[in-house]
Amino acid sequence: MTSSHPTRNVVVVIGAGGMGLAVAQRLAPGKHVLLADFQEATLNNALSTLREEGISCEGHSVNIAHYPSVEAFAHAAHSAGRINAIIHTAGLSPGSASAKEIYAVDLIGTANIIEAFLSVASEGTSLVCIASMAGHLITLSPSLERHLATAPLTQLLDHEGLNMESLDGNVAYTVSKRANILRVQGAAKAWGSRKARLNSISPGVIATPQLLSQLDGPLGVGPKTMVGVSALQRMGTPDEIANIAVFLAGAESSYVTGTDILMDGGTVSARKWSKSD
Repeated sequence: MTSSHPTRNVVVVIGAGGMGLAVAQRLAPGKHVLLADFQEATLNNALSTLREEGISCEGHSVNIAHYPSVEAFAHAAHSAGRINAIIHTAGLSPGSASAKEIYAVDLIGTANIIEAFLSVASEGTSLVCIASMAGHLITLSPSLERHLATAPLTQLLDHEGLNMESLDGNVAYTVSKRANILRVQGAAKAWGSRKARLNSISPGVIATPQLLSQLDGPLGVGPKTMVGVSALQRMGTPDEIANIAVFLAGAESSYVTGTDILMDGGTVSARKWSKSD
């Protein structure tokens, strides 16, 4: 499989919401951006913003829970030019989806992206997956962790430690985000064989437009609580996520792969080590 534009540098951003748009804007100079999302309105709004800024870009409708959709997108990205970076920001939260949907998108979807883009990665390609600090707040059995890191895609949800009958969206989200971190670790050697890298970022509470619209309602209770126990006592911003994504996508992080960067304003540390009353 050869690229139709071998000299054009391409950046792939999956997820056109607040985080994805911020990353696309930062990585765009001198590159062609392929932006993907499942929600047509979100995708079109982000594309309009990028085009108004003079950024070369194109949009693709992609269902990351469906491997053939991701695979077709990976091939389209390869045809568009040399893939410098893939930034995966798409996902569902407990307040917006069922447990089954969260497993399909957040867990399987991320694994689909890691596998599909491996086949089109080349020397210098960097994949960055957005996980969550939630993945640092759960302890799984060694058996389940190994399974989530290394099991074939078709068997990824087949483990006695996964309760697929549970309707608890919070559990599904936390397990899925832990799985994202583990899957990145488990794929590092395969990506390295192509002289490519992959890492994850685990954000804390980030002030995306969606979250800000929910803060005064019942869905805002959890984020406010997390901010209240954090070391920095504030939310992060999409631009701060973009700062880390740009670092991981670039040559400055050329010896960093198979790892996770926790950027949560010190929430996990404060929860773990703060003195109890």
